Amino acid sequence: MPAPAVGVPEELSARVPVEQREPGVDRDGVRLLVSRGTEVSHHAFAELPGLLRAGDLLVVNTSPTLAAAVDGRVGHARVVVHFSTRGDDGRWAVELREPDGRGTTHARTEVTGVPRARAEEEEGVEGRGCGGLAGTRVRLPGGARLVLEEPLSARGERLWWARVSGAGVPALLREHGRPIRYSYTERDQPLSVYQTVFALPYTDGTGSAEMPSAARPFTARLVAELVSRGVQFAPVTLHTGVASAESHEPPYPERFAVPEASARLINAARAGDGRVVAVGTTAVRAVESAAGADGVVRARAGWTDLVVTPERGVRVVEGLLTGLHEPEASHLLMLEAVAGRAAIDRGYEAAVRGRYLWHEFGDVHLLLP
Repeated sequence: MPAPAVGVPEELSARVPVEQREPGVDRDGVRLLVSRGTEVSHHAFAELPGLLRAGDLLVVNTSPTLAAAVDGRVGHARVVVHFSTRGDDGRWAVELREPDGRGTTHARTEVTGVPRARAEEEEGVEGRGCGGLAGTRVRLPGGARLVLEEPLSARGERLWWARVSGAGVPALLREHGRPIRYSYTERDQPLSVYQTVFALPYTDGTGSAEMPSAARPFTARLVAELVSRGVQFAPVTLHTGVASAESHEPPYPERFAVPEASARLINAARAGDGRVVAVGTTAVRAVESAAGADGVVRARAGWTDLVVTPERGVRVVEGLLTGLHEPEASHLLMLEAVAGRAAIDRGYEAAVRGRYLWHEFGDVHLLLP
């Protein structure tokens, strides 16, 4: 999908949450762009209950956001480790990034950041395969160590499977981690800013490396109002990994679960007059991964490598509540699969003209049939 024919001005990046931009305003104080086909209307997010109807079903992701960024060192070089995904064998997929001096990071051209011979001398780096990166050792806070073992995918070497010794990763993140943030944000934020009202703790310490941000504007009050109007909620889980901030790669395999009760709710809504509206692209990926070719959703849990594209289409999801993505982002393929290219082009043109704010602290876009 070529990028929408609009440029996103830098000043439209939401640098802090709305409750910090506008004191006295809650999370639901963001704006809501609504697309029904190519027809666009402008609303406050707090108007959402009036835009849905009794019998509609919102599919929400219960994955909590992790404090997934941890400072480390390779030799004398500083790195920031982004913990992405916990594997079944106890390893973690990680991305090593370089501090940019402003509290954020950028992609590294070399993982070690120091001459190879010096890194071997100082850290005992072993292994020459996989571009010479396998065996790279990273010192972490509290005496923990991380060793890169192999790339997560043959597509590239951004994410690596790594083993951590000297500390459990959940404890390491709790004690020394901070939320991942990118250069368009203004400052570090407490982890609570990145948790949605739907987030649930997981006893094994798993969660999302980056916030399932489409759900961030929901408040307990708004959820109660939606329920009182007959809108239902179906919880699913998809632990999202580290996004490809620079190259906008398609998503890697992620762990997901669609419980039996949610599968029943989704199938019942589709059999009746309700619309199945996913809250976020993560919810779309989870639901569509549990849907058969017959369009019936069945309880499923495990890993999904599904990439929703216009060619594949969607079998279950009829509407989508989502943030505003950069024109190059692979997420836009999913949006086109749900709503069609014309609706996405029209919506993004209206968002830029209307000065909507982008990214995880920004405004949101509701795509309806």
